[in-house]
Amino acid sequence: MAKQIETVGRRTARGPRYKPLRRAVKIPVWGDLGIRISLALGLIMLVVMIHWWDRDGLVDNLDGEVSFLDVIYFTMISITTTGFGDIAPISDRARLVEAVIVTPVRFAVLFIFVGTAYNFIIKRSWEKFRMARIQEQLSDHVVVLGYGISGSQAVEELIERGIEASCIVVIDPSEERLTEAEKLGCNVMAADATRDDTLEAVRIANAQSVLVSAGRDDTSILIVLTVRHLAPNVPISVVVRADDNELLARQAGANNVINPVRFTGLLLAGSAKGAHIADYLADLASVSGKVQLVEREVRADEIGRSLKESCQEGIGLRVYRDGHALGYWEDACAALEAGDIIVEIIPTNGGEYVQFT
Repeated sequence: MAKQIETVGRRTARGPRYKPLRRAVKIPVWGDLGIRISLALGLIMLVVMIHWWDRDGLVDNLDGEVSFLDVIYFTMISITTTGFGDIAPISDRARLVEAVIVTPVRFAVLFIFVGTAYNFIIKRSWEKFRMARIQEQLSDHVVVLGYGISGSQAVEELIERGIEASCIVVIDPSEERLTEAEKLGCNVMAADATRDDTLEAVRIANAQSVLVSAGRDDTSILIVLTVRHLAPNVPISVVVRADDNELLARQAGANNVINPVRFTGLLLAGSAKGAHIADYLADLASVSGKVQLVEREVRADEIGRSLKESCQEGIGLRVYRDGHALGYWEDACAALEAGDIIVEIIPTNGGEYVQFT
């Protein structure tokens, strides 16, 4: 573990190696450009057809004949307001067409190209500046380090639980994975989460919580070490797959260590004792089920009351007091104290809590 800490130190000594924080736009850049070009070409073709239909109102001062090529040429110089004078409208109808139809189209095409320049130069520069400001002011956000299977499911569940996607920051070295997170509206960064400068860039010390799922236990533990070094008070949850790494993860600073292999074994064992136990456990873990496990701090008006009396909206299961877990049947739960943490089951209805009266 000391060698891993030295590795973190060596990595910190180098310059930052991450791309800036970003968030998905509603329309991709090339899609927006294609729409603008198509609209401009469509308007130009419309004017070409109008000029061709009204070509008798035009005169060519060179040869006296207005061909289709002359119409295209006249359309382009009209829209671009070049006006060489070699072809000109002579009839009242042709001049009315130029005033009423071509002039508005000319302004529309101009606005399209000006808008394109704004979108690709000014707006993109502004977006980079805006994201830089957001990055500097990040606070009370959830940082997800690793967007594999566990990380992606955690993000989707967080959004289901009501956390705004814009309050979630995902860091992963894979651009392909980040694209999926970006589609959900999350802030993403392509970077190495074991580096100090990466975590400092997303203001890890101001985060609400940190979820670590790097795919490898050694990498996840190294990330936990780095996070705990930079953010001593931020809650950290980490996924590890080997039993003997659970203690290492806690020693590294993780508040919660989750072993999906062990949890799967518990579900399998539970299903052997009852066909519906595994289904109920999965229901508890997800916000989309009929019931949901929640954790909260005891309220001021609940101090001195029993766990059963305090959990009027659900069923109180456990109280955490001074780091010790107390079951609802224990005498200590007969009088709640300040600082107690309550774990209870709350019924849900389409993702909304059912409020009891």
